[in-house]
This record gives sequence, C-alpha cells and structure tokens, in this order.
Amino acid sequence: MGTYCVVALLTSLVTNNAAAVITFPIAMAGAESLGVNPLPYVVVVMFAASASFLTPIGYQTNLMVMGPGGYRVEDYLKLGGPLNLLTAVVVLTLTPFFWPF
Repeated sequence: MGTYCVVALLTSLVTNNAAAVITFPIAMAGAESLGVNPLPYVVVVMFAASASFLTPIGYQTNLMVMGPGGYRVEDYLKLGGPLNLLTAVVVLTLTPFFWPF
C-alpha cells in the first residue's frame, strides 16, 4: 500500500515514466529485502504510475483539456481523488490474487 501511495503521489508531480523509473529500483530493493516475489511490487508500480488523475500536470492530456474544458486544479482534485482511491482499492485487492507474493 505504501508503494502505491508513493508512486501515485509522485506521478501527480512528474510524468508517469519518471515516477516509474524513480520508484522501480526502490520497490525491487524492498521486495528483495523482504525475501518475497518482486512481481507484485512491479505491477503495483506500473498501475500507480499510470493513475495520474490528481493534477493537470500529471499527464499530457490532463493539461491539454484543462484550458478548452474550463477546468481548474480543484476539479482534478475533486474528481481525480476518488478515482485514484478506487484504482488503488482495485489494484491492491486484486494484485495478490493474480501475482502472489
């Protein structure tokens, strides 16, 4: 859960590729130090890096539709926050079933 939260917050500030590149080695080292299968951690990093719904700068199309759609940053927080939570619940619930530790 901590891995998901860190990556999801980071991807709101930088691109999803950068968030994945920054956190991937940390997730791998964490799984290795725990002695568990690293694949679930990699999957969580992958999904969390793709869940950039909180800010307009998190993904290119978020910023592209901001001006023409008349959106404000608060709109992204109001709608993106629950969507990020829903994505987190689904990913964190289903990942251990498909990729066990």
